[in-house]
This record gives sequence, structure tokens and C-alpha cells, in this order.
Amino acid sequence: MTVKLTLAEAEDIIDAALRSGRSVGKAFSIAVVDAGGFLLSVKRVDGARPLTPNIAISKAYTSAVMERPSNMLKGWANSNPGFFAQLSTMGSQPIVATDGGVTIKRGGEILGGLGVSGGTPEEDQKACEEALGSLGYELEFPAWGVPGKQQEK
Repeated sequence: MTVKLTLAEAEDIIDAALRSGRSVGKAFSIAVVDAGGFLLSVKRVDGARPLTPNIAISKAYTSAVMERPSNMLKGWANSNPGFFAQLSTMGSQPIVATDGGVTIKRGGEILGGLGVSGGTPEEDQKACEEALGSLGYELEFPAWGVPGKQQEK
């Protein structure tokens, strides 16, 4: 049986991230995609800037198809900018190396991606981690190219 992320689960994740946004007084846009990067749901809070839904979708997409939080791509983007610039245009959404996109993982299986936009990079990242953590999703990911080494926080 293939593990999938349901629309109801996507809505629960978005609601949890919205609570985080309200706690810091930010108008977030939040997106959830499935493991293939296909949009399940996106919400733009009243007052959120117009481009934030697209940014949230790109962060969610990146986290799903790259199977790592979007901020884990920063080193790669910095060390090989020419290749990363090409990579960033290969998918159906831009691939971004920034805070605010976290892979949705349960039982070791990649289920999708969560993207948040509208706060500072740190606030966007915190909202993702708080939302997924509060719902019991995994937040540990192997470092790129180093088997067994976990992401550093």
C-alpha cells in the first residue's frame, strides 16, 4: 500500500501553520503539496502580500521533490550556483534554497512538502517546524551526501 497525504491532513497542517502565524502577528500564505509536488491546498490569510502564495508553493514543491527541507539546499546553491540556477528551473515550480519549506515525512516515508511565506525567513521556518512537529511528522533528514548524518539545526 502506498502512503499518501490526504486533503484532510493537508488542511490540518495548514491550520497548524496558521496558528503559528497568528502567534507572531504575521499574515502567512501556506501551501501543501503531495510527494510528487502536486498542490493539495494553499491558503492566503487576509493581509498577506500578493506574491506569498506562489512563494509558499515553490517552497513546498522544493521540499517534496528534493526530499529535504528547502533550507538544506543553501550550501549546494552557494557552492555550485551555475548548476543550481539550471536545476531551479527544471520542475513545474521553481526550486528554491531558502527557509520556510519542510518535507512532510511520517514513518520514514516522504508524503509531501509544506511551504510558508509572509514572515521573516526564520518565522516561516519556525511555522513549518511547529506545525509538522505538533502533528507528529518527522523533522530529521539526512544531510546531503553524508549517509547517516542528520541535518544540523
